Amino acid sequence: MKLFYFPGACSLGIHVLLEEIGASYEAVLLDLRSGAHKAPEYVALNPKSKVPALVRDNGRVLTEWPAIAFYLANLHPQAGLLPTDVDAAADAVSAVEYIVSTMHMQAFARMYRPERFAVSEADFDSVRAQGKEMFLAGLEMMGQILQGREFLAGDRFSIADAALLFVTFWAARGELPLPASVAAHFARMKQRASVQTVFAREGLAL
Repeated sequence: MKLFYFPGACSLGIHVLLEEIGASYEAVLLDLRSGAHKAPEYVALNPKSKVPALVRDNGRVLTEWPAIAFYLANLHPQAGLLPTDVDAAADAVSAVEYIVSTMHMQAFARMYRPERFAVSEADFDSVRAQGKEMFLAGLEMMGQILQGREFLAGDRFSIADAALLFVTFWAARGELPLPASVAAHFARMKQRASVQTVFAREGLAL
């Protein structure tokens, strides 16, 4: 398999999942800052022009964070990335969808890409403020789920924890306040060998 990623982007979570399953893969850095995601050769591979993108062993390309996470969890069930209990598995998928679709694509995007949500530059600050409010509300929600538990779903690490990892990393890097249970979760994630390996590879400070 081959993962296209950018350091610290949402692909961080998929990078960690690949380490968790212990499969052989190649990590390919796609320099978003230089516009490599818009280069013809990458657009031909992934017309969505974003990361993550996973080239499977059969040559087919898979995109979208939840789909890639679901694929890896089912490809390597021995890694336990999805709970076997159907209720806990549904909870994991629910958390992933909220983190990706709301905290990332709606809240975080408003904070750092306000031009996507407002025509007039005069409105950018209010869009950013709205995004921050949504993002912090999402962290609070995740914090409530984590009350009295170590992981978002079930009693072990799952795809949901990898999703929470990348938005928590963004929050910490942006010096946004973390609920106590989320901060504790982030501290535990940083102790995992998979996370340490990926952070080192991506050149990120733990």
